[in-house]
Amino acid sequence: METESTGPHEPVLTADWDPRSEAVLSDQIAAFDQMRSRCPVARSQYGYASVFRHGDVLRALLDHETFSSAVSRFPSVPNGMDPPEHTEFRRIIDPYFSPARVAELEPHCRRIASDLVAMMPDGAEVDWMEDFAQVFALQVQCAFLGWPSSLHEPLRQWTRKNHHATLARNDAAMGAVAMEFDGYIRDLLAIRRAAGNNAPDDATTRLLRETVHGRRLTEEEIVSILRNWTVGELATISASVGILTHYLATHEALQQTLRQQPGLLPAAIDEILRIHPPLIMNRRIATRDVHIAGTLIAQGERLALLWASANRDERVFGDPDEFRLDRDPALNLLYGAGIHVCPGAPLARAELRIVLEELLTSTRNIALGKRLAPVKAFYPGSGYSQLPIAIKR
Repeated sequence: METESTGPHEPVLTADWDPRSEAVLSDQIAAFDQMRSRCPVARSQYGYASVFRHGDVLRALLDHETFSSAVSRFPSVPNGMDPPEHTEFRRIIDPYFSPARVAELEPHCRRIASDLVAMMPDGAEVDWMEDFAQVFALQVQCAFLGWPSSLHEPLRQWTRKNHHATLARNDAAMGAVAMEFDGYIRDLLAIRRAAGNNAPDDATTRLLRETVHGRRLTEEEIVSILRNWTVGELATISASVGILTHYLATHEALQQTLRQQPGLLPAAIDEILRIHPPLIMNRRIATRDVHIAGTLIAQGERLALLWASANRDERVFGDPDEFRLDRDPALNLLYGAGIHVCPGAPLARAELRIVLEELLTSTRNIALGKRLAPVKAFYPGSGYSQLPIAIKR
């Protein structure tokens, strides 16, 4: 970490790296692996300091008083909140992902996964991301929220526009995309309000009845909750399905092991997603001056906590690419840690387990296609933007 001094009390921070350079974007995980040992806290021209090591990321996750989640310019419920606000909203959100609610969704999830696997051609190459992973994520999320199938394609197109706008850092485009998505949600809420007691008993309707601080949730709060659930779910689940399928396609022996011992799937899924994380980062802001890995982080400075680096830290995991089923699950930051640990983790784990169960039991082999090559996703995504896969029944 370097600084230039313009006076005894006025240090000017210089950039240590460019996280959006072509070299980094072409292989983000390899770039993070290099930075972790060379510069464990690295500033960039984008106004935040990237934190690479497991211990430093975990420290920030657990110390919510020093590392605040109130970073976004826009309302973010509850992701962008700190206690006591965060505590009150998590009280109403966590039950949506209870064991009973997850069990209630499992048959729908299995039907969606089974139908999609059945639709895949036998022996022919398909783009797994477009034809399977994205469709699965959309249909399962709509089933969870009680949204109609007529939204599947609009939301699919919306996801693409959101990704392109974010990558380009086009504020006008990001604003338009956000308004478009909020419009879908507001329409759904209006339909349920108009239906009154005849509204469907689904997650979206239930949110209309929730209360915080002795009052009903406002429309803005409900829209924010549904936006956070949906945007995060669509990107993360589709990326995870792609990463898991690619790993199995390139590790045939593991495929066969998991077909024979499906009970290993939960641990195997978490380990594969540790090796190749579906999430790149999460943000925080320092509430006071604090040192991380010997670097002074000033009050008000923004941080990027890089999951995609922390979960591959050699100090914790040894060889980060070694697949092992005996690791301590508490060390895996796939779903975060501390008060902001992902409330949807039980649902995400169930969805990924079910989709792999259906895929493995319905096939004899999963292989990479030969006509096209996999294309890695660019920031802010992870996984693959194109993944040619051929299955054999």
